[in-house]
Amino acid sequence: MAAMAGAGRRVVFFPFPFQGHFNPVMRLAGALHARGLAITVFHTEIRAPDPADYPADYHLVSVPVEVSPELMASEDVAGIVMAMNASSEAAFRDRLAALLGGGVRCLITDTAWYSAKAVARDLGVPALSVMTASAASFRVYMAYPTLVDKGYLPVTEENKDDPVEELPPYLARDLIRHDTSRLEHFAELLRLMVAEARQSSGLIVHTLADMEAPNLDQIREDMSIPVFAVAPLNKLAPPAKASLYGEVQADRQCLVWLDKREPGSVLYVSFGSLAGMDPREFLELAWGLALSKRPFLWVVRPKLIRGFESGELPDGVQEAVGDRGMIVSWAPQEEVLAHPAVGAFFTHSGWNSTMEAIPEGVPMICHPLHGDQFGNARYVCNVWKVGVELEGNQLERGKIKAAVEKIMDSEEGQQIRERMNGFKIGAEKAIKEGGSSLMELIKLVDLIKSF
Repeated sequence: MAAMAGAGRRVVFFPFPFQGHFNPVMRLAGALHARGLAITVFHTEIRAPDPADYPADYHLVSVPVEVSPELMASEDVAGIVMAMNASSEAAFRDRLAALLGGGVRCLITDTAWYSAKAVARDLGVPALSVMTASAASFRVYMAYPTLVDKGYLPVTEENKDDPVEELPPYLARDLIRHDTSRLEHFAELLRLMVAEARQSSGLIVHTLADMEAPNLDQIREDMSIPVFAVAPLNKLAPPAKASLYGEVQADRQCLVWLDKREPGSVLYVSFGSLAGMDPREFLELAWGLALSKRPFLWVVRPKLIRGFESGELPDGVQEAVGDRGMIVSWAPQEEVLAHPAVGAFFTHSGWNSTMEAIPEGVPMICHPLHGDQFGNARYVCNVWKVGVELEGNQLERGKIKAAVEKIMDSEEGQQIRERMNGFKIGAEKAIKEGGSSLMELIKLVDLIKSF
């Protein structure tokens, strides 16, 4: 059907160039392309798509963005995102204006690109926002000024366990924040993102409709715009190339290794593309995995261990593990989670990882590290009850061993697996229906006149 994509049904995408944002937006583009829409992708050189990874009829357009190396190195999330919006605005305007008259129906862009939606509005082009995190997280964005005014933020040792009455089941420590940014700057970033989403033609959320129905309904009520739940995108669109920022290719030998393991016996361990740990934490995690006596597949990507490039097991651990464990620099995660040998997922609770585990029915051990991961873990462990959270903020071998035993060997773990299987069935239903919200989104696009 993609071959039928043509003039008059073109959608312009502008993904944000960080892996957790970039990949789901490109998967959404793939899903719409597979259902007959023509695709133009605006992109920065910070993360430029490789044309070889995408259909030949994708139209790729570079948008220059300049952010000082000092700011990028600072990890000031709010400062970086706002600087990228300011730097890209004029060039984005020129490139979008040049496309008008060519059958463009709408712009679909990450919530983080608030300036792009403002430009589209000025040019009369309908724009939709993509929330690559959960619906629950978007509700935190919406409530952020109130949360600051009421003293939930900043999070302190004294208030960290206070229930957030406006957003149950959150505790204050679950709220999204970035300690590398000033609170007022981060709050302003979220204000700009929400303000532009409110004026858009719709909000697209990378989530399962049944799983987050209450939060989706609340967003619809508060914003009075169409809201579409479009997960699981990894099942509704062609697979993306499994690499880490184009630098490290996935080690597919791990799938051969998994083939030799008993069903449900392997613990998969991965903390995503950005998280770091100090050597002490690496040692504790290595020993925790060794003491669990369970087979494990562990992603130790470059720069995971601060100050070290090597991901070799510490002295003594390799002897304790033998051939029971495998370490890779990057893994084809979707295929790993779908493998029958994988029985649990030790994760940082990034939303993409969560949305890849749920359709495969893989329960989680959650060790959130920053951003929205604390809130994701709260829902996984306390609302949906399809995982267990590692106790405490630090990785400790005894607690790791206990969490692995709970998720894989206990009666509670069996109950978790049964609940997770229910979510898997729900995801399969959404897949069989072809993504009902996705089809509603296509209907909306078709109702919009071409520009």
